[in-house]
Amino acid sequence: MKFGYTIIYVSSVADALTFYKEAFGFETRFLHESGEYGELNTGETVLAFASHAMGEMNLDGHYQKSDLSATPFGVELAFVADDVASAYTKAIAAGAVSVKEPTIKPWGQVVAYVRSREGSLIELCSPIGA
Repeated sequence: MKFGYTIIYVSSVADALTFYKEAFGFETRFLHESGEYGELNTGETVLAFASHAMGEMNLDGHYQKSDLSATPFGVELAFVADDVASAYTKAIAAGAVSVKEPTIKPWGQVVAYVRSREGSLIELCSPIGA
């Protein structure tokens, strides 16, 4: 078995794809003609988005929609960057909401936190051991 992809349910798949391109530089890999599902090229693992309508269909409405005004879920996406400060600045300029500015962890890694427009918690971090 291998980890295939992460799917985030969002109000607008096209808007999510655009935001993640502007904020983090990920290119669209696939957008279904219905606009209900799309994927980004992120490296080895695919980051995908599905509409809340698909979430309703797939899960019979039994899931919690992410909400930027609420406390983030206990899950985060982690994007590794050589220059965390620049990645953080670019994300904020693209509309990400700051949670925590870049800081150096005791083990030497630089880490910052933002939230995406749909409310997902995102860690921007340097490679461990870099």
